[in-house]
Amino acid sequence: MRRVLQIMWRPVLLSAWLATIGLSASAQSPEVLKVEPPSWWIGSSMNPVRLLIHGRNLRGARVQAAGAGIRVIGIPRINERGSYLFVDVAIAPNTRPGERRLFISNGAGKSEARFEILPALNYAARFQGFSPADVMYLIMIDRFADGDPSNNDPPQSRGLYDRKNKYYYHGGDFRGIIDHLSYLKDLGVSALWLTPWYDNYDRLNEIELKEGKPCTGFHGYNPQDFYSVEEHFGTLAKLQELVAAAHKAGIKIIQDEVANHTGPYHPWVDDPPTPTWFNGTKQNHLANVFQTWTLHDPRPVPLLKRQTMEGWFLDFLPDLNQNDAEVARYLIQNTLWWIGVTGTDGIRMDTWQYVPNTFWRQWTSALKRDFPKVNVVGEVKDGDVVHTSYFQGGTVRDGADSGLDSLLDFPLFYSIRHAFAEGQSLNEVPKTLAKDYLYSNPNILVTLLGGHDDGRFMSDQGATIDGLKLANAFVLTTRGVPQLYYGDEIAMTGADEANARADFPGGFPGDKRNAFTRERRSKDEQELIEYVRGATRLHRELEPLKRGTLINLFASGQQYAYARKDGFESVVMVMNNDSKPATIDFSIEPTGLSEGTDLRDQFAPQRTVKVAEHRLKVTLPARTAAVFANR
Repeated sequence: MRRVLQIMWRPVLLSAWLATIGLSASAQSPEVLKVEPPSWWIGSSMNPVRLLIHGRNLRGARVQAAGAGIRVIGIPRINERGSYLFVDVAIAPNTRPGERRLFISNGAGKSEARFEILPALNYAARFQGFSPADVMYLIMIDRFADGDPSNNDPPQSRGLYDRKNKYYYHGGDFRGIIDHLSYLKDLGVSALWLTPWYDNYDRLNEIELKEGKPCTGFHGYNPQDFYSVEEHFGTLAKLQELVAAAHKAGIKIIQDEVANHTGPYHPWVDDPPTPTWFNGTKQNHLANVFQTWTLHDPRPVPLLKRQTMEGWFLDFLPDLNQNDAEVARYLIQNTLWWIGVTGTDGIRMDTWQYVPNTFWRQWTSALKRDFPKVNVVGEVKDGDVVHTSYFQGGTVRDGADSGLDSLLDFPLFYSIRHAFAEGQSLNEVPKTLAKDYLYSNPNILVTLLGGHDDGRFMSDQGATIDGLKLANAFVLTTRGVPQLYYGDEIAMTGADEANARADFPGGFPGDKRNAFTRERRSKDEQELIEYVRGATRLHRELEPLKRGTLINLFASGQQYAYARKDGFESVVMVMNNDSKPATIDFSIEPTGLSEGTDLRDQFAPQRTVKVAEHRLKVTLPARTAAVFANR
C-alpha cells in the first residue's frame, strides 16, 4: 500500500516542482486558511511534526521558517488542487516557547502561517490513565448542565439551539461540568468520560434526517474540525480549565475520540488533501453493511469484509482511509495534540473495530511513547465475547497487535440488563464472566449498565429501582473498571437512544426542579443516589474491590455469590435477584477466610454472618445485594 501511495503522489510532486520552476503569469498569491496542528511542544518524540496547511493557490509553493528553534525539513507535498500542503517542521530541544511564522511563497507572492511552540509538558497529576480503582462516569456534554448560556446560540452557528427538540443543542457545556464537580466527587466519581468535543458543522444536517427532519451534531460524533472545540461547549481555554479543575478535585478526564470517519460536511469531503484520503468519494463509495463477523473470519467473503471496513457509516459518514500514510500521521498527531494541550488522562475510541489493526499498532505505539500511562478503551458494540475479545491488544490479530488496553464490556452489559432490569436468569451473568479467558486482560475492561447509545435501564420492560440498585452493586463490585451513565443514579428514563440523551434535571436555566440537590429529588431518587454513593464508597475503601481476583462461589437461577480477594483480604458479595427471599449456603474456602470469622454486610450493618465449617449461610430479602467484609 505504501508503494501505491508513493506512486500516486509522484504526479502531484512533479506538478509542484514544475510550478516552482516556472509559474504562469496568471498565478495568484498563496492564501493560508488553517494550520493543523496549530501548535506543538518542546521535547515531543514526534519531531519533526507534520503540518497540514489548508489554503488557496498553494501549487508550487515553498515554505520557509522564521524565528529561532524551528526549521523546515524536506520538500512540501501539495495536492493537485493546490488547497492542501504538507510540510515537516523540526523544533529544537532548547528553543524558547512562543509564536513562530512560516512563509508560504510562490512566484506570484507570499503569505504567512502562524505556528506556536509550547513549553515542554508538565506530567504532574496529568496523563494518568484509568484503572479498576476508578469509578468512571459518562457525560454527554450537551445534556448535563448549562453553565454559560452565552454560548447557546453562537454567531457562527445560529439556530441550532432548541431544548424542545431532542435532536438540537440544549446548552450543556464545559462550564456546567465545572460547576458540578463537587456533585460528581460526592457521588464517588474519579474519572469523567466526556463525549467528543470536536467542532461540529455549523448548520443543520440535512443529509441525516431524524423523524423526517434535519438534526444537529450535538452528540459530537460527526467531526467537522479535528483541531477545534465545539463553540456550543466553550473554548479550548475553558476545556483546559475544566481538566485542571477536575484534576484538582481528584477526577480524571477521558476524551472520546473518533478516528474512523468525519462528519458529512467536513471540507475534506469535496476537497481531500490526498487522492486516497477517504475510502471512496461522496459520489462513489461503499456503504457499510456492518457484517463485523467477517473481521475475524479466517475465510471472509472479501467484498463483505471490505464493505464493513471501508464502507461509509449509514452511507453518508465519510470513511477515513488509515492505509493512506498521511491520514495515519494526521490522526496520530491529532491524538497526541489533544492530550498534550489539555492534560487528559485516557481515551475512549469510537467505532474501534472498523479501523485496521495495522494503523492501531502505529497509533498506540506513538501514544505510549509520549504518554506511557494514558490508556485506551475501545468501543466494540457487540454482545458476543468471542467477537469482542478479538479486538483487545496483547495478541496479533489480522496482521498486527493493536495494543488496545481495554474494551467496553458490552457482552456483560447485555447480561446485566437481562438479569437485573428484565428479571431474567441471574445465571447469565456468571456465564458471561466464565468467558473471561478469551480476553488478554479482563480486569481492565470497562463494565457498564447504561450508556448513550441504548435506552436507559429504567425504561427496560420490568425494570425497578431495586433492580437498578442490584445492577449498580454488581458493576461496582465485580472485576473491571466500573462506569456509570449520567442520570442513572437518579433513575432517569428514556426508551431509545434519543430519549436516553435527555437533559439532567436542574442542569439548565428554567428547569422545574434541580435533581443535583437533595431537596428537589423524589424519595426513590434520593434512596437510589444514596445507595450508589454507598457502593462507590465501598469500591473506594475496600482494596479487594479495586484490585482483587474475582472468585465465583455460588450460582443459580436467581442467586449469585462471588468474592474479590487481594492478598489475605477478601470481600464476599451475595445477590438475590428473585422476587422472594432466599437462603443460600455455599463454601467459602477459596477466599481463605478463617473459621469463625465474623462478616458484616456493608449495605446493612445489622446483617452479620459467621464462617462455619468453611461455609457461609446467607438469607437475603427479595432483590437485595449484600457486601460482606471483616470490618
